[in-house]
Amino acid sequence: MAVVGSSRPLRGIAAVVALLAVGAVGCSEVAESAKEGAKKVARQRSVYSLDIGDCYNPNGKAEGTAYAVEVVPCGEAHEGQVVGEFALDEAKKYPGEDGVAAVADERCPVEAQKYAPDTWALPKGVALFYYTPTAESWATGDRAVSCTYTAETGTLSASLGAAKSLEPAQRTYLEGSNAVYEAMWATQPLADTVEDDLAGYKAQAKAVAAALETHVGNMAAIDGTEVGKLRATLTKAAGNWKKAANAADSDAFYLAYDAAFTGIDPNASVAARKELGLATTVPADDAEVWAG
Repeated sequence: MAVVGSSRPLRGIAAVVALLAVGAVGCSEVAESAKEGAKKVARQRSVYSLDIGDCYNPNGKAEGTAYAVEVVPCGEAHEGQVVGEFALDEAKKYPGEDGVAAVADERCPVEAQKYAPDTWALPKGVALFYYTPTAESWATGDRAVSCTYTAETGTLSASLGAAKSLEPAQRTYLEGSNAVYEAMWATQPLADTVEDDLAGYKAQAKAVAAALETHVGNMAAIDGTEVGKLRATLTKAAGNWKKAANAADSDAFYLAYDAAFTGIDPNASVAARKELGLATTVPADDAEVWAG
């Protein structure tokens, strides 16, 4: 099974044997190391059997093929956690690394948000990675993709799962907010300018407007002064996204888009998030985008 972002070659009993062969000098330290090595071996699990919620440490680094990882209690230091999984369509022919990665790029953010809905609450330096079938494992029937949040530096110290602990109002808000930004990024045209793909940018605007209307409608059931203010802001933004979607030309699109884009600036939602008891620090990537 391939992993995007790191290589995790399998370690086995040989690691323990090497520790035991050090000699008599410092035997207590060797014994302790051997004990830790044995525990690591006992915790090895095939990447094919990982479950959502499993916290783990990889057995290596750099890109490559993974066979096993060390599954550990989430309260211990660990580098990654499985936060989503899905099966690829039953195709007769392996779609290639790029084909598999394209599906994982689209599906993993959605699956991960089911387990950890508030991306603002993720620890700094955590990125979304995934394990995917290789050509060899595909031939044996492997179709599973495991989505993971992985610490690019340092380690994690607790489970990232929060979905079960959310209040109804928090869940409603996050589902709607996530859908808005997913609609924007999932439909982002490849062309750098509107002039090069007006139809593509209008389609994006239509998708965002639809997601915003749903989000605004659902927010009506959430109490709170700041939530009400944000709802008014997003209602106006939805109107501007609609104007962009119906623009007759690129000039009309730009006029509507400027206000539409500003209307969903994540900074505008900080007060409402605080009122709802959610994380209030805008993720660095989002902050950079809306900073211009």
